[in-house]
Amino acid sequence: MKNRPSVAIIILNWNTSHYLKRFLPSVLDTSYPNKEIYVIDNASTDDSLAVLQTNFPQVKVTRTGKNIGFAAAYNLAIKQIHADY
Repeated sequence: MKNRPSVAIIILNWNTSHYLKRFLPSVLDTSYPNKEIYVIDNASTDDSLAVLQTNFPQVKVTRTGKNIGFAAAYNLAIKQIHADY
């Protein structure tokens, strides 16, 4: 499929807006020509979603609705995201 990203970068987040602010800029600067960045939010109660919306609108956000844990959140994301890598 030509329209899907060749690289999907998936980041799990739970109440770590300070890490998003610090590290997402370098992830966004990666040189992959056809990448998409996804943040899976595991029901954060901090300002993570506001930080993403305000500072990183190009990042796709999936909300789990409740904290479903590390592995379950990644499995949810992997089922929804279609990329070569």
